[in-house]
Amino acid sequence: VDLDQGSVAWWPCHIGRGAEIGPECSIGALAHIGQRVVLGRRCKVQGSAYIADECVLGDDVFIGPSAVLLNDKFPPSNDRTKWRPVHVGTGAVIGGNATVIPGNNVGEHSVLAAGAVLTKDLPPHEVWGGNPAVFLMSREAYEQRREVMT
Repeated sequence: VDLDQGSVAWWPCHIGRGAEIGPECSIGALAHIGQRVVLGRRCKVQGSAYIADECVLGDDVFIGPSAVLLNDKFPPSNDRTKWRPVHVGTGAVIGGNATVIPGNNVGEHSVLAAGAVLTKDLPPHEVWGGNPAVFLMSREAYEQRREVMT
């Protein structure tokens, strides 16, 4: 895998065959990037995260430590035609230890809270958390709370 254009992958990690890593990405130690995964520009994948084969991340996506994006709803199917890889929209955040069940997409500029389990599509500009994950607030409200904390 070519990591030119300012991208870095911290050893040890796994980057599968056919993965496309955009410029200025950072992949943490012990992360697993599956085969044919696409990472957009400036993605940050923290240590021990697992991104299953064929998942797609837009630009400026943050994946927290030990987060999991799955692709096989009834494992082990051993049949790629049955896979439902996850698509994560531009600017989305997936918190540490969160899990995205196959076929459930994460909308642009949305947030999946740490430890959450996403069992349906997360709409753009929303923050969800819990197991199963449910709506908590708008991304705008989330950003306002972040400002107060700093």
